[in-house]
Amino acid sequence: MKAVVQCGGKGTRLRPHTSILPKPLMPIGARPVLELVLKWLRRNGISDVFVTTGYLGHLIRSVCGDGNQWNMRITYTQELEPLGTIGPLSLLREQLDEPFLVLNGDVLTDLSLNQLIHNHRKSDANITIATSVRSTKMDFGVIDETDGRVTGFREKPELMNLVSMGIYCMNPVVLERIPSGVPFGFDDLMFQMLEDDARVNVFKHTGLWLDIGRVEDFLKAQDIAWDEQSPAFAIAAA
Repeated sequence: MKAVVQCGGKGTRLRPHTSILPKPLMPIGARPVLELVLKWLRRNGISDVFVTTGYLGHLIRSVCGDGNQWNMRITYTQELEPLGTIGPLSLLREQLDEPFLVLNGDVLTDLSLNQLIHNHRKSDANITIATSVRSTKMDFGVIDETDGRVTGFREKPELMNLVSMGIYCMNPVVLERIPSGVPFGFDDLMFQMLEDDARVNVFKHTGLWLDIGRVEDFLKAQDIAWDEQSPAFAIAAA
């Protein structure tokens, strides 16, 4: 299966560091996060990868090259103008003629891609979203009310939600929904598919998931030992 690794964003949440480096090249220990992602893909049997680039894309190409050092084949696309989170797939319509993976270039996880792919192939969904449960602590007191009368109060509650991990399995038919040359986000795609009652599935993951674009997760990743000999990331306290 082919994989598309999205690396075109500016990484604004990690500024000022991403003023110098694109987010996928932010270091986790001594290695850029994108190197860890590519090696994880290779260990999961993925060797044909497209890397979408935009902001500081020349640095990504310089670091990763053609992928030969990891026994992979890497092909790059370049956005002249930002195309959003899903828009860059419009540059790969001809190449993505079978079910394919899409993932953000700053995601670290021990997700089993084989299980995700198997789950997608046996379903009739055109998109399967890898998901994880995340808690979000509100910074405010939350008020419940009915007709102006307070019926409940929660001081800075912690909310649990099922969220996208930024990893998807898609069928080529999805590409027909993506316009060319204009920004198009995953949210745009979801709203469109839900409006059309097109089926989208989830694959629930209960293991490790770090979004390096978040400062908290970026710092957490520095305290994890990544064992590259494992078929998935093996986690141990550093």
